[in-house]
Amino acid sequence: MAGFAKLGFAQGQIVQEIAWDEDCDDEVRLGIESVTGAPLEDEDYGDGADAALVWFRSEDGDLVDTLVDALTNLVDNGFLVLCTPRAGQPGDVEPSDIDDAALTAGLHSAGVANVSRTWTATRLVAPKNQRR
Repeated sequence: MAGFAKLGFAQGQIVQEIAWDEDCDDEVRLGIESVTGAPLEDEDYGDGADAALVWFRSEDGDLVDTLVDALTNLVDNGFLVLCTPRAGQPGDVEPSDIDDAALTAGLHSAGVANVSRTWTATRLVAPKNQRR
């Protein structure tokens, strides 16, 4: 659980999950829910979320668009956690591609963690001078 808290998840937060599919790691999902004390909200959630858990694979399209769309429901000081397949796994994403997409979306990396055998999580936040 400490790894999920390190990514910024905390008790009482509302987390919206984006791009879930059969290959997503349920242990990651359950770990976040255990830290926040609440179930993950789905893509249709329309109220403000404190964070967004975004699953992304190289074949999922444009990462910049995905990140910008994920920012839509975030409240002030909200953050994204981008989960991508670990290096060598099908659908893995180069760290430089994540950094470039984050920068284009107005974000920057604030930490990376291997959250399972097959997924890596990158915390993405707005620069301090641009946070709402």
